[in-house]
Amino acid sequence: MLTTRLYMLQRLTALIMAPLVLGHLAVMIYAVQGGLDAAEILGRTQGSVLWMLFYGAFVAAVATHAAIGVRVVAFETFGLSKSVLTPLTWLIFILLLSLGLRAVYAVTLSGVLG
Repeated sequence: MLTTRLYMLQRLTALIMAPLVLGHLAVMIYAVQGGLDAAEILGRTQGSVLWMLFYGAFVAAVATHAAIGVRVVAFETFGLSKSVLTPLTWLIFILLLSLGLRAVYAVTLSGVLG
């Protein structure tokens, strides 16, 4: 079951993710071709508010987009009711968001904040 609001939110997150994916791929290609290792990459991302905002936005968009997508698949595959789909959607969103933000913290702030 997908309301118009959720449908539009999923499309909006796709629009947000598209340039972020391209930016991420461009950075990865640059890093690999430049011969950077993990320590050098972390050295460049540690303490960077720009990278924290970039990947934080990426994580938020992906968590939202994926949770809505899983909701649709769960409804279409298992015919779950709205009373089950709504908590499932929130659970998946919170799980993905917390794991993703933990990774963003590890890559951008953990060396700075301790």
